[in-house]
Amino acid sequence: MVSPIGMRIPPHIGKLGMEKIADWAASVGLNVIDVPFYNKEIKTALNNAGLEVGSVDLKNTSALLSEDESRRADAINSISAQMSEVAELGGKVLFMVLLPEDINQSREKSFSIWKETFPEVVSQAEKNGLYMALEGWPGPGPQYPALGCTPETLRAMFNHIPSKHFGMNYDPSHLVRLGIDHLRVLAEFGDRVNYCHGKDTEILEDELYEYGTLPATFGVTYDFSEGAWRYTIPGHGEVKWDKVAVRLDKLGYKGPISIELEDHRFWGSLEAEQRGIIKAKDHLALYFK
Repeated sequence: MVSPIGMRIPPHIGKLGMEKIADWAASVGLNVIDVPFYNKEIKTALNNAGLEVGSVDLKNTSALLSEDESRRADAINSISAQMSEVAELGGKVLFMVLLPEDINQSREKSFSIWKETFPEVVSQAEKNGLYMALEGWPGPGPQYPALGCTPETLRAMFNHIPSKHFGMNYDPSHLVRLGIDHLRVLAEFGDRVNYCHGKDTEILEDELYEYGTLPATFGVTYDFSEGAWRYTIPGHGEVKWDKVAVRLDKLGYKGPISIELEDHRFWGSLEAEQRGIIKAKDHLALYFK
């Protein structure tokens, strides 16, 4: 399968500024950069380096799940304006996490609000030719209040909104940590994959004995972990990237595989982040180049 490989921008690399970020990314063989917002300056920097924009982060999504009707209305207006700006610049994919403003709000309550609010948002995406990619991060514990992180909620959401302009960001790292079969998710929801992250998860057997599936009580051993698992670069965890590539290819997915760097071994400095991105890219290139 041939697919462009990109990255979300880690913090130390982000301090370089977009022109230097783009130049470095191109020099190591990346094709795509995900951005927190999109404007003419960012587009020019990417184009000058021969790169494409990947996903653009969508802001104010938590207010869509507010019980306050006026806050929901304001969020819809804000998101509509963001969509228009991204579309005018040629962007295509909007990245989003659906966390309620009140993290103690139940997923069931959030879903009932979402059903009323979100059809209008998707209608705006359709008008602008944009595709929404819902991130599968479950949110902070112990509530884990995010919508769309399990097959149960994805199925309900996709049944309610059949438009493919609303889909998922396929990030198998979250599925592995939740104990969900990451290949079966592609079998059921593959036609709704609008974007893909290159991130992995290692299951820590000794820690699994200590904590089970609960978060650690007295602190974790590694960063980007809650106890019995830790996020890693692709190839250092449980994700079967060879099989992921075969299934994405069969589904006709043509979008990027974008590295999301969350690995304690490649964190804390510019040099560490750059090593992590390069190692992740080299592993993904085995299957997507």
